[in-house]
Amino acid sequence: MKKSFYFLCTLALTGTLFSCNPTENEPAETDYTKYVNTFIGAADNGHTFPGACRPFGMIQTSPVTGAVGWRYCSEYVNSDSIIWGFTQTHLNGTGCMDLGDVLVMPVTGTRTRAWDAYRSRFSKKLEAATPGYYTVELTEPNVKAELTATPHAALHRYTYHNADSASVLIDLQHGPTWNENQYHSQVKECEVNWEDAQTLTGHVRNSVWVNQDYFFVMKFNRPVTDSLYLPMGETEKGKRIIASFDMQPGEELLMKVALSTTGIEGARKNMEAEVPAWDFEGVKKTAHDDWNSYLSRIDVTGTEDEKTNFYTCFYHALIQPNQISDVDGLYRNAADSVVKAGTGTFYSTFSLWDTYRAAHPFYTLMVPEKVDGFVNSLVEQSEVQGFLPIWGLWGKETYTMVGNHGVSVIAEAYRKGFRGFDAERAFNAIKQTQTVSHKQKSDWETYMKYGYFPTDLIKTESVSSSLESVYDDYAAADMAKRMGKTEDAAYFSKRADFYKNLFDTETQFMRPRNSNGTWKTPFNPSQVAHAESTGGDYTEGNAWQYTWHVQHDVPGLISLFGGEEPFLNKLDSLFTLKLETTQADVTGLIGQYAHGNEPSHHITYLYALAGRPERTQELVREIFDTQYHPEPDGLCGNDDCGQMSAWYMFSAMGFYPVDPVSGNYVFGAPQMPKIVLHLADGKTFTVIADGISKEHKYIDSITLNGEPYTKNYISHEDILKGGTLVYKMK
Repeated sequence: MKKSFYFLCTLALTGTLFSCNPTENEPAETDYTKYVNTFIGAADNGHTFPGACRPFGMIQTSPVTGAVGWRYCSEYVNSDSIIWGFTQTHLNGTGCMDLGDVLVMPVTGTRTRAWDAYRSRFSKKLEAATPGYYTVELTEPNVKAELTATPHAALHRYTYHNADSASVLIDLQHGPTWNENQYHSQVKECEVNWEDAQTLTGHVRNSVWVNQDYFFVMKFNRPVTDSLYLPMGETEKGKRIIASFDMQPGEELLMKVALSTTGIEGARKNMEAEVPAWDFEGVKKTAHDDWNSYLSRIDVTGTEDEKTNFYTCFYHALIQPNQISDVDGLYRNAADSVVKAGTGTFYSTFSLWDTYRAAHPFYTLMVPEKVDGFVNSLVEQSEVQGFLPIWGLWGKETYTMVGNHGVSVIAEAYRKGFRGFDAERAFNAIKQTQTVSHKQKSDWETYMKYGYFPTDLIKTESVSSSLESVYDDYAAADMAKRMGKTEDAAYFSKRADFYKNLFDTETQFMRPRNSNGTWKTPFNPSQVAHAESTGGDYTEGNAWQYTWHVQHDVPGLISLFGGEEPFLNKLDSLFTLKLETTQADVTGLIGQYAHGNEPSHHITYLYALAGRPERTQELVREIFDTQYHPEPDGLCGNDDCGQMSAWYMFSAMGFYPVDPVSGNYVFGAPQMPKIVLHLADGKTFTVIADGISKEHKYIDSITLNGEPYTKNYISHEDILKGGTLVYKMK
């Protein structure tokens, strides 16, 4: 019988990392990593990367096939045939550019002063990856490159098949950017120092999405015999170095790269703690075992393709949030001060507009030991910058997207019983976030005066900003009520009804409204807007998609429509009326429904809450069949730091957190015969789809632990109790 190391391992504090390392016990009998295809989503708009990383680690070392323009947010497009080199940090599935730190590339032959002359062709047949490991054969230098990682360090192994002037390009100007000019000007400061013949240290300050400081220690397993500094362009400050070695054909060059936000000594401590030796195979095995111990928390029964989709989703969901504090707990905060994390670990990369919907609810079930750390990190950053992170990266604020869904993440954690954070302190952060205006997208005085953000006073995204803020108000009210804060609960509950002020009964859409109460005209509900669309009132979407953005009060929304029948009729139109758009972020279309973008993610489940669950069941199957495939182009939109993946995993189980703060999961329909969740305290929760097939996609009845179950949702508490949920399919 397989034992889950999720509950067998002791969550002991090892340095600053919670460790559940299966090598300290017995290895999991099943190799779940074999079902992970790290290339899924690595086509044009998935923006995933195939390289090596660890769960929630700082490092993601991966190949670069391009760096300029939106399609290169992760620096890799699967159809490309040229590799520029390998960088040590990456974002998973985002729609904005940053990171891509410390590009390195093995080279041979005559050393040229042209920095872009060292790129190489490669064969897709000679490229492979598995969680924690990546390898490729580089054609021009005739070098086999291999990458693996610890949480704070990358370990590279280059085998030079011919060793004619064996060298490595170190490019500190590099980083993914929106355009060519930015590529050559994003580095603001760069310092390097050869400490000895095998060790290069440095500091780079750059600015693309956030102002980023990173410090690195790079160490080789053999001495550098010569180094050549390449000329810099007029606007460039990042140094490019060719480091050469005395090597024979077939010999290996090993290279460690450790990063830190705090300083060179922080990077050195990270390297010494995590990669003390030159044991590539050992680090690779530890990375594999680390991933396998996490993936073993869920057992799924299904086809090979279904397992590949599921475990790759699981993998993508665990890449972030990223631990950016050093092994001693120090990190650079939003005020550029080096401080110690209150709990010893600080996390960043919070794509909250996306991940509050399903990724964070997934963490509360399957990686609960991380949840308190996430909340504490959000609160710590809020106390420095004055509000909870909107989209936090590298400990800084990007001000990206609308609403502030750190509020939801904290309130959900409190609702679900997490108490490893100071609730008073956390609620104070929520209250300040929702009541004290700051420089972007939080004009609370205007919001309170009108009960919405008027389109004539708010330049962009007035409707989306209102509706997203309303959900956070509801979340704040829920936490206040549970804490006995009657006055705060009443205040935020009133604001949680503001969505009603934007519903136009004539058109039956959430419609932009002026400060004098009139509706904005002309009005085209199919017009897609974006943050950069001057005058656009929606965020990466339109009125068809945002009209349903009332996750916390579906009965109230139904009432605005005049009852279930008109509500359902309008909902039917969403999935049948064709949308014509060239907006890159609005993809995965079924009519006006856009599965490639997060505001649509809960909409299919609204049928189940309006008395027509069979339509939810049909649509979930259609989305599974058309929007997820075990191929590089298998994601219909950006993975968005695991949110696309979390939708898949929840929906495969047959339920989804329409309203995360409620702690309830609304039933859809299961998509795999059996899924077993190994929970934190040794309990298991088993989901069985009895009789599921291509034809049998509807639910006939449900039993929980052998008893008939008639609710249209299951609670978080019922899952945590363990047991068996059986769907009888028809």
